Amino acid sequence: MLRLSALAALYPRLAPRIVVTNMGAAPAELYSLGHQPGFFYVWHAMGLASSVGLGIALSRPELPVVVIDGDGSVLMNLGTFTTMARYRPANLVHVIFDNEVLLSVGRSFTTATATGSDLAALAAAAGVPRTATVRTEEELVSAFDAAVAAHELSVIVAKVEPKGPSSYFIDLHLLENRFQFQRHLRPQAEERESG
Repeated sequence: MLRLSALAALYPRLAPRIVVTNMGAAPAELYSLGHQPGFFYVWHAMGLASSVGLGIALSRPELPVVVIDGDGSVLMNLGTFTTMARYRPANLVHVIFDNEVLLSVGRSFTTATATGSDLAALAAAAGVPRTATVRTEEELVSAFDAAVAAHELSVIVAKVEPKGPSSYFIDLHLLENRFQFQRHLRPQAEERESG
């Protein structure tokens, strides 16, 4: 399965949600499908998309939050699983695209998942209540829908080929994305407080 085709299959479900991505190929491919004001691309902070997404999910439990991550990023911050499991935000789905390499640096380095480390098993062992490993777009969409319906902290590992976009360029400045995302969250907060 290609990450781009997997993202395309999930895109109708992602567009209305709060989405936080890791750095590298995933944000470039998601952006190519159509940017939404609720999408936040965590550039230059490898391993921290899950931490940012967790913070949003905990502070805004009424919002559905999705983290789009990669195996290399998650392996840099394995403690994220224990922290997520401790707080168990029911509104958080963590999707990890596992291509078994550090794609953004030219596929020259394999990750621990290439030699047997199982991210879904690690998440389950840390206490994440709902985990799955998928290998097709259909399995991914089904696992995502089941996670949302269960309203329970979930980690979905999607095994993908080590193929990235021809360009990692996103025509959206980091600060513009930050302020747009902040403005997107603010009206919802103001509406909640006035209601």
